[in-house]
Amino acid sequence: MFKKKPNVKFKTLAPLRSSDRRKITDQIIAEYQLEILNEEDDVTNTDEQPKALVGISALRSSLLPDGSLSAKFSTTTGPDLKTLTGIVYVGARPGEDQRILWFKVGEKIYPTVYTLWKKPRIIPLLHTPDVVLRKMRGGADLMTPGLANGPPFPTRAIRGSTVAIASLENPTVPMVVGICEIDVCALSNVQGAKGHAVKTLHWDGDEIWAWSHGGKPGGSAPRIIDGWGIAEDSSSPDVEAGFAEMNVSRTETVTFAQDAAGEHGDRELKVDHNTHVDGEDGTPWEEVAVQRKELTSKEVDNIFRNAFLFAMHQHRETHPNDVRHGLDFPIPQSLFVSDLILPFLPTYTEDDANAIQIKKTSWKSAKKFIKALEKEKLLRSKDRNGGETVIQDVDFGDPAISTFKPYKLPRKDTTGANTGSSGGEKAATSAVSANDDSVGQQLKKLSLLKPKEKLASVFNSAGSTLHSHYLPAELRPLINAYIESENLVSATNKRLVNLNPILANAVFDGQSSMDREVLAKGIVPRDALVERIILSCTHYWAILRNDERRDQAKPKAGTAPTIRILLETRSGNKTVTKVSGMEAFYVNPQLLADELQKACASSTSISQLVGGKVGAMEIMIQGPQKDIVTKALEKRGVSRSWVEVLDKTMGKKR
Repeated sequence: MFKKKPNVKFKTLAPLRSSDRRKITDQIIAEYQLEILNEEDDVTNTDEQPKALVGISALRSSLLPDGSLSAKFSTTTGPDLKTLTGIVYVGARPGEDQRILWFKVGEKIYPTVYTLWKKPRIIPLLHTPDVVLRKMRGGADLMTPGLANGPPFPTRAIRGSTVAIASLENPTVPMVVGICEIDVCALSNVQGAKGHAVKTLHWDGDEIWAWSHGGKPGGSAPRIIDGWGIAEDSSSPDVEAGFAEMNVSRTETVTFAQDAAGEHGDRELKVDHNTHVDGEDGTPWEEVAVQRKELTSKEVDNIFRNAFLFAMHQHRETHPNDVRHGLDFPIPQSLFVSDLILPFLPTYTEDDANAIQIKKTSWKSAKKFIKALEKEKLLRSKDRNGGETVIQDVDFGDPAISTFKPYKLPRKDTTGANTGSSGGEKAATSAVSANDDSVGQQLKKLSLLKPKEKLASVFNSAGSTLHSHYLPAELRPLINAYIESENLVSATNKRLVNLNPILANAVFDGQSSMDREVLAKGIVPRDALVERIILSCTHYWAILRNDERRDQAKPKAGTAPTIRILLETRSGNKTVTKVSGMEAFYVNPQLLADELQKACASSTSISQLVGGKVGAMEIMIQGPQKDIVTKALEKRGVSRSWVEVLDKTMGKKR
């Protein structure tokens, strides 16, 4: 939910009144069924209780400390970037920074991980493997087969209830907050099940977690939390006995990914747990999971270097008669990475893609990577104004390139290498999202005019209506038809039109000297009359998509929109590219941002357009990426004439 940074209105960040704080905490206590004991009661055995048992005043303070603040927020959620509003409750526990402890959406109040780390077991805790949790910490929902440590599951994990999610590797530290979409507690088996189990709302690492009044980074998760150590139902002797009698019948599939050189194909090992093996009757004291070995920065360096050598070797072999072997120099660093490096990386799985990134090399950036290759005399580069580095030439005769032995790639399609395309023409097409229905669409932008009421007589006489929207070219025949029907053409000059009272009152107001002169003479040039009538009409616009007809469109008042590309300098000499206004052209900002991130090999972000209407988004890409953005928009049917480029780095518009 909070992939996008929430827009917290600090002007409305205000202290909670004591009465409001009591009301909020009482709502939390009621919603999460927190039991309350008198402060003098014995509450020392809380670890064995299924719910929090503390005094009312202490409980309120632990849920929402004294001096807590509240503020409204807005963010976007879902693939359609639906606007979501709510309230955040900010508080600081003794010795800690201010953090968002709770957030309210609709009538429901949800705890953040900061609250769960201090208040164990106020909601049910579910578990999932660490690899699944990493996906959830990117916004993904938890599917039913991803549930672990059950059945049985906590009895309070019912449809619509708020739950916490922790990994099997660190089972006492909740990292995700979500809502059950099914009755998880009623599940008798998760193997082979389908569908969503938990909808993810908030996680350690999102923008709610990262928020702080002073701009400090988000807090680190504890290594262990004692209060979460005992599962909700584990105190029941029936449950413990049930584990001893369980008849486990399942088959696990372990997939071994190909290695970086591609010498071994994917292999699957199926293990039937019902098959007897020697030693299986032994006590299962611990379960050891095989973990993927983390690559060192030197190993990632070698992978990126080999990807460059592979790309150059491929160009050398596919274009032997071309002196440049199919490359068009100079090549910008962003296109160099997107077309000549990324397609040749041995990323067979999602884990590979996460591990093999430029930021995990010793160079940390594409520019330093290029400089390292230049130091080996594999290529020549040059730094341009604005800090961008371009590739000027490659030494295809170097033995490292000419004798390179290609390895198996994850896919056969290596567009950047096999087609011999120039760097600029294929960058925007190298990362097309299969889910983006705007790619390949055909658009037609119409500038329409609607006559005003004072021209009713003119259009009624021409057999038309004021309620229609007209193209400028369609108005001229209607005006000429009216002139002919009223016999207003001058007898001496057909280019002149005699004014009648209707035209004189509807078109010429007499405020300008030209109007007064026309009214005094009683005659006006035909072209000038037509131009004045067109200018007096109200402007509308419509964008037709694919086979949409004009009569199906709903024109909007105002001038036709454009997409704006803004280049500006930030942090001294760093150039960023901002894109806005794409929504009117049926372009999904999030999907476009995802593609530009790959095509530009640069970081992107998406946020609410400053000064724009609610829902109008702005994409920001690191570096001067005007050409790549324009290419990506052209694939979506956006004409170059509909794009406005403003380059503030040069101090002029072009």
